[in-house]
Amino acid sequence: MPTLSTDLAQSAARLRRLVPRLHGKRIGVVGDLMLDRYLWGTASRLSPEAAVPVVDFAEQNDRLGGAANVAANLAELGARVEMFGAVGAGKAPADEPGESLRKKLRAANISDKGVFSDARRVTTVKTRIIARHQHIVRVDRERREPLHAETQGRLLRALSASMKNLDALVLSDYDKGIIADDFADKVLGVAHKLKVPVFVGPKRSRLYAYRGAKAIICNAKEAAQFLGQALTDEKSFDDAGRALLSHFGCESVLITRGEKGMTLFEESSPRPLHIPATSFEVTYARVGKSGIDRGSSARQVFDVTGAGDTVLSVLALASAAGAPLSDAARLANAAAGVVVGKLGTASVAPDELLHLLAELSR
Repeated sequence: MPTLSTDLAQSAARLRRLVPRLHGKRIGVVGDLMLDRYLWGTASRLSPEAAVPVVDFAEQNDRLGGAANVAANLAELGARVEMFGAVGAGKAPADEPGESLRKKLRAANISDKGVFSDARRVTTVKTRIIARHQHIVRVDRERREPLHAETQGRLLRALSASMKNLDALVLSDYDKGIIADDFADKVLGVAHKLKVPVFVGPKRSRLYAYRGAKAIICNAKEAAQFLGQALTDEKSFDDAGRALLSHFGCESVLITRGEKGMTLFEESSPRPLHIPATSFEVTYARVGKSGIDRGSSARQVFDVTGAGDTVLSVLALASAAGAPLSDAARLANAAAGVVVGKLGTASVAPDELLHLLAELSR
C-alpha cells in the first residue's frame, strides 16, 4: 500500500503538469470590488492625546481587493479575466479610489468593460495602517445597500453577453450589495443554459440563489454560521459538508480550515476528501511578496488576507482547465500555502506554485 508521502509526491507531480494548462482560460468574475490601501510608516512613540501609537507616514500602496483580488489571482496564473462589478462615479478626486482600482485592473491585464460607475455608491476602500509590519488599525469606507436596479440591469446584460465565451464564472460575494438574491439567481440561470460552471464564494447563506453552482467555497466559521451549529470535530465537519450540499443545491462544497487544510465534499462521492495544509516557511517582506527560507520545515503564517480568494480562483481555474475537483482543490490548497506567507492582499505566480509542488514531489 502506498505511504502518505508517496501519495503526496505523486499528487504533486500530477499537479505540476496541470499548471501550464491554466494559461489562456477565459474566466469571468462578478462581485464586490474593493481597493485594499496600505499606509506604511514607523512608530516609536505614543500619542499624548490617547494611548495609541503615532505613525510617521512613509508610503502608500494600493492593491486589488475583494472580487478584484480573485480576478488578480486568476490573471497572475495566466487566465484571460473579465471583471464585472460597480464602483463610485466620477474621476479623481471625486472617486479617486475607483480610478485607482480601474488602473490596477488594467495593469493586471484584467478587462474592466463590465465595471460600471454608479453615483449612488462609493468605491469600497479598506485602509490598513501598518508600522514596522505591525497592523495598527483598519478603516473601511463602503456602502452595503443593494445595487440600484438600473446599474444591476446593465451589469446583468454585460455579463450575459460575455458568458458564452467564458470557460468558468466566479461569484465573489462580500456582502456589499452586488450579489443580491435575485441577481445571483438570474446569473445562475444564464450560466446553466450556456453550460458555464459557476464557483461561488458566499458571504451570507442564500438558500436558493446558488442552486446549480459547480462549487461553493467557504471557511469553517462561515459553514458553522450557515448551518447554525458549532463544528467541533471531524464528524461535525462531515455532517456539515453533506448538509451544505443539500442546503445550497450544488455539486460540491469546499470548506477551508486554516492550519488544518481543507475538506472537499462532492455530491457524486460518498466520502469527503481531506487535504492537509502545506508546510512552508517564509519571512516578512513587502506586501504581496515573500522571502522563503528553504532550510526550514515548520509553518510560519503571517497574513491570511485574501487566502480565501486564492482558493476560490485556483479551484475555478483548475476545473476550467479540465482537472477533476479533487485535483483542483489540491492545487488551490498549495496556492493558499504560498499566499498566507505573504504580507497583505497577494496572489501566487505559476513559478511559485511550481516550486512548491516540486518540493512536495520529492
